[in-house]
Amino acid sequence: MNSINQNQQEQNHQDFDNAAAVKKIKELVDIAKTCFLSTMPATLSSNGTRPMSVQQVEETGDLWFMVSNDSSTYADISPNEEVKLYFQGSAHSDFLYLEAKATLSADKDKIKELWEPVLKTWFTEGEDDPRIALIKVSPTTGYYWDNKHGNIVAGIKMALGAVMGKTLDDSIEGELRV
Repeated sequence: MNSINQNQQEQNHQDFDNAAAVKKIKELVDIAKTCFLSTMPATLSSNGTRPMSVQQVEETGDLWFMVSNDSSTYADISPNEEVKLYFQGSAHSDFLYLEAKATLSADKDKIKELWEPVLKTWFTEGEDDPRIALIKVSPTTGYYWDNKHGNIVAGIKMALGAVMGKTLDDSIEGELRV
């Protein structure tokens, strides 16, 4: 690899550990808000992947989801806590992949803390619906792909690059270790 390509690669790669990894996770989850949660299917009725809305990201990097305790998601996690999360925030950046451990809970105080009126769509009895369960997802490792200067600058660089016939790469990617 020549020194120009190696320099470009080094400029477009940054790994994060611990608090910096959690900060990047929070940043990208706040943009995307939803993800695909993948589990090992426990039954033939589950394909193992489904869209989920993140209810909260804690300062530790743990993510909270609400799920029905009679769902295939719940059944998949019960015997196997290994999960993968896939986030996509915008068309040009904000991609996040996490490998994590999932824990099921029925903590009533946490349910009340996370409750939003729109959730009554799925839990018709409200925050006291006996079917509500929580999934706490604790990331261990991951990967992100983002841009360095925000979506507006990245968009301008893409447009200019297309006009000029030149790559003006604004992307940055790296590994995350929590």
